[in-house]
Amino acid sequence: MAEPPVSIHNPNDDDSSNQRASPQQQKQMEQAYAQMKRKMSMQEIGRKIKHKIMVLSGKGGVGKSTVSTGLALSLAQQGNSVGILDIDITGPNVPKMMGLDGRRLHVEEGRIHPAQGHLGVKVISMAFLLEDEDTPVVWRGPIKLGAIQQFIGDVEWGELDYLIIDFPPGTSDEPLTVAQSLPDIDGMVIVTTPQDVALLDSRKSITFSESLKVPVLGVVENMSGYTISGKTAASSEVTIAGPGGKSHKVSSDADGNFSVTLDIFKEGGGKDTAEEFGVPFLGALPFDPGFVRGGDDGVHRIVSEPEGESAKAFSKVVESIIDQIGESSSEGLEII
Repeated sequence: MAEPPVSIHNPNDDDSSNQRASPQQQKQMEQAYAQMKRKMSMQEIGRKIKHKIMVLSGKGGVGKSTVSTGLALSLAQQGNSVGILDIDITGPNVPKMMGLDGRRLHVEEGRIHPAQGHLGVKVISMAFLLEDEDTPVVWRGPIKLGAIQQFIGDVEWGELDYLIIDFPPGTSDEPLTVAQSLPDIDGMVIVTTPQDVALLDSRKSITFSESLKVPVLGVVENMSGYTISGKTAASSEVTIAGPGGKSHKVSSDADGNFSVTLDIFKEGGGKDTAEEFGVPFLGALPFDPGFVRGGDDGVHRIVSEPEGESAKAFSKVVESIIDQIGESSSEGLEII
């Protein structure tokens, strides 16, 4: 019986070695390469930005974006280079508050360049990508989280002293994605108001921080009190009707000036919550109608009245945050 012919394998004749990747395989390779570049960029950004601060609230409507922009502007007033990353994909408000309504982002060589607002603060937000401000962003989780990673990894922030990260209300995917993507986050600032419902949700945010391994820098009580000022006869007594029918008696000074603070939404809840959970209380911010006008006009209260009471209150909060950053050391989550 004759032996079968010997088959000699020549790699150069193997069709598989010259076979091109399918369009689907090519797309997968491109995605993997882009993800690798983005991950390396995130690590580089982590080195270029000295301090990264997350601003959260367990409940909407407590003025979180107002606080985020106020912190950024107050830090910039002190001579720091500052950026704001607006992570609220479906409800981005920071650009309007920073006077950047209708602005478009500049992209060069695949890198997104932030817009610059008051006091040189750099801003990145989903609002810059919308053709119409009334257009809703209807994205499922994976697409939304991919956009967040792009906002971090594909943005040319440059050298920053502080990056303020403004989140949507609640404790969901967004803060988890940022904590996993951005290294060496200094900590969270929890924003609340004195109402019981807001305080209940702020407690959830404090507990949530433990699962992220990100320290809580402290609690800020927003809309803490409304101050009424006026002028009357010198060294006289004035009676002011407050909430709940409560009367407040105050004396004017030698020039006839007087002021009294009314606790519209109760008082002290933020401080009590901070003490209960053993985290710092960063301070209270006044209920200031000027924030409403400033938010609509794109001129924050700190910009319009840099020596005003609200600006002074923000300055005290910033001082407390800087003190906490000097003491905190977060291991953070592993970048994946």
